Amino acid sequence: MKKILKKSFIYFLILVLFALLFSLYANYKIEKSTKDYVTYNLNQLPETKIGLVLGTSPNLKNGYQNFYFVYRIKAAEELYKSGKVTHLILSGDHGRKEYNEPEAMKKALIDLGVPENVIYLDYAGFRTLDSMIRAKEIFGQTKFIVVSQKFHNQRAVFIGQQNGIDAYGYNAKDVNKQSGLKTNVREFFARTKVFIDNWFGVQPKFLGKKIDIN
Repeated sequence: MKKILKKSFIYFLILVLFALLFSLYANYKIEKSTKDYVTYNLNQLPETKIGLVLGTSPNLKNGYQNFYFVYRIKAAEELYKSGKVTHLILSGDHGRKEYNEPEAMKKALIDLGVPENVIYLDYAGFRTLDSMIRAKEIFGQTKFIVVSQKFHNQRAVFIGQQNGIDAYGYNAKDVNKQSGLKTNVREFFARTKVFIDNWFGVQPKFLGKKIDIN
């Protein structure tokens, strides 16, 4: 019995070590592959039609303001007003009636002076994968600039590269390390899932009718 338990423990440790090493590789590969495509400098971005803003809630679960949201909206405003893009797709979660990331982003951008007629909403951006592929398959865009924090943009742009999208990232200001610790830990392992999704050909939860951006 002791031998069996010892073997099982050894196999478990090997599995954990493999998972950790693979996660380290996934993070290294994504950062290396996207380093020339994500930036804080607007001048380093190409001019293109679309900016894709990745969704998050305007407030945290405890009711406090979510600065990931605040900084993304500010970056989206900067990107549009710089003339680098002419339209914005706001992609986020609207899986529940009372929870609507795209509408919250739209309201915030209109309050900052972005015209309503250049804004398009994607209510089925439940994951970064969904937002990226739906921008291509539903909105017909194969080249666009993603707006989010740097760590998120790196993953999004890499997903784009794996799916025939010419993607760039405009980095919003990050939150401080202490406030973003949980998010950064989650991101570390989310990058591993990018490779798993790619291997198994995972697609967005919903596709649907195409939307023409005039």
